[in-house]
Amino acid sequence: MANKEPTGDGESYFVRRLMDETGITEEQARVLIALLGYEWTSLLREANILAQKRQP
Repeated sequence: MANKEPTGDGESYFVRRLMDETGITEEQARVLIALLGYEWTSLLREANILAQKRQP
């Protein structure tokens, strides 16, 4: 079960951190959080997959 704790500023922190560490867009980060909650290892894994797909 996904951990859905932070809201508001906490969510912004996770969005920004995902964007900074993986290069995904804000929209992609928000979608991942909506799907996975705040389980950092899962978010990072999926964000890295998305980032790899964006590279030519």
